[in-house]
Amino acid sequence: MPAEKASALVLRTIEFSETSLVVHLFTREFGKIHGLAKGGRRLKGPFESALDLLAHVRIVFLRKSSEALDLLTEAKLLRRFRPAGRDLSSLYAGYYVAELLGELTDQYDPHPELFDLADQTLVALSAGEPVAGRLLRFELGALRILGHLPSLDTCVECGVAVPATGRVHFGQIHGGVLCGKCREGKTQVVSISAGALRIMAALADPQSRTWQRVTIDPRSQGELRGVLNLYLAHLLGHRPRMHEYLGHLSS
Repeated sequence: MPAEKASALVLRTIEFSETSLVVHLFTREFGKIHGLAKGGRRLKGPFESALDLLAHVRIVFLRKSSEALDLLTEAKLLRRFRPAGRDLSSLYAGYYVAELLGELTDQYDPHPELFDLADQTLVALSAGEPVAGRLLRFELGALRILGHLPSLDTCVECGVAVPATGRVHFGQIHGGVLCGKCREGKTQVVSISAGALRIMAALADPQSRTWQRVTIDPRSQGELRGVLNLYLAHLLGHRPRMHEYLGHLSS
C-alpha cells in the first residue's frame, strides 16, 4: 500500500490511548480524512507535537481500503493557529471554520479552493484582521464552492430579477431571494435590507477585491449573521455548535 502525502488542516483530535490520537483532517489533495496517529501524543517522534487544532501540517499516511481509520505515519508542522493577543473572537471564529469544514464536506471529496480559502482565513484571523468580514467571506465562499450559495439577485422560484431596493424577501429553505409573487404562501421567509444583501453579494464574489473595502455597520452585521445562521442551520439540519459563541460578533 503506497504512502500518500498531503497538506492538511487539523479539524479535531481525540485521545485514543496514552500515546496515540484519532485525528480528523481536511486535506487539499484528498478532502476530509480520519486517521490514527500512533504516538501522536508524544513530544518527540514522527509527529513532533504538530497535531494541534487548526494547525497547518504536511502529512504522510496510508489509506485504508475499508471503513477502518487511515494510518498517519508522519506530520510536519507548517504553521500553528495562534490568534494575535489571544483574541477570543478570532479563536472562536477559527473553531467555527473547523466545524464548517467538518460538517459541510464528505470524506475523500477534495476541494482545493476550499482548503485555500480556509487556510487564508485562519492566517488572517491569526494576524488580527477584523473577524466579522473574514468569517462572512469564508462562509459565503464555502457555500459557493460546495454548490449551496443562495440566489442573491434573482428569484429562486421563477428566475425574475429581484431589485436590490428597500427590503427583500429571503427564503431560508428555498435557497435565496424571492419576488413578491413567489413569496406568497411560503413559510420560513425573512426580510433582509437591500444594503445587507449587496454586502453579501460582494463577500460572495470570488473575483472581486471590493469586499476588503466594505464597511459592515453593526445593523447590517446583525442582519447578515441572522440570515446566514438560519440558512446554515437549515442546510445542516441542526444549529452549528459555534453559533452560540459567535453571537457577540453581531452586537
